Amino acid sequence: MKIRHLTALALLCVGTAHAQSAKQLDQQADAMMKASFREQGIAKMDRVEQDAAQKACSAAKPPPATVAKKIEAQQLAAIKWPSDGQFIGDWKEGEKLAQNGRGMTWTDASATPGKNGAMCYNCHQIDKKEISFGSIGPSLWNYGKLRGVTDPADPAQAAIVKYTWGKLWNSKAYAACSEMPRFGHAELLTEAQIRDLMALLLDPKSPVNQ
Repeated sequence: MKIRHLTALALLCVGTAHAQSAKQLDQQADAMMKASFREQGIAKMDRVEQDAAQKACSAAKPPPATVAKKIEAQQLAAIKWPSDGQFIGDWKEGEKLAQNGRGMTWTDASATPGKNGAMCYNCHQIDKKEISFGSIGPSLWNYGKLRGVTDPADPAQAAIVKYTWGKLWNSKAYAACSEMPRFGHAELLTEAQIRDLMALLLDPKSPVNQ
């Protein structure tokens, strides 16, 4: 959560007469976040509550490598793999999801998984035809093609398929302080939606891999 880093920086700039510890800055940032957030619609106070991984990565002092590795191991163990063993869905639906930025705002009627978009375009290039896209994350153009995925059902290509699912489900399993949403872990997307995003990234027929 970058906003917490900015809050800590603001506290340093506006500051007090004496130097503050990283713990004090974290406590003040946490208090400011809770004081400035109010419930409205489906946006409840639980949105400012963090689990251990989020707290470690939002702290004024970044977690040491040993802590980061522990976070990754815990998050990897929490990944839920496809209940029916099927990793790949419909790339056409996946493309719609990737370009959909709706959901989870206080004006939405429900926070139920299945109603949200994946908003991939905010951080990634998906298609060469796009005229606007984010650059926080790497380009996804030719994602499967560059990794040699010609048939996602081929056991020889299972490692890339499994990694991609895991990354979409819980990005912190592979990078403790990843800024990518934990789509499955946080119940932002359903299992079926993640399958469709998998198809967008890995199906040779997907425009991503042309």
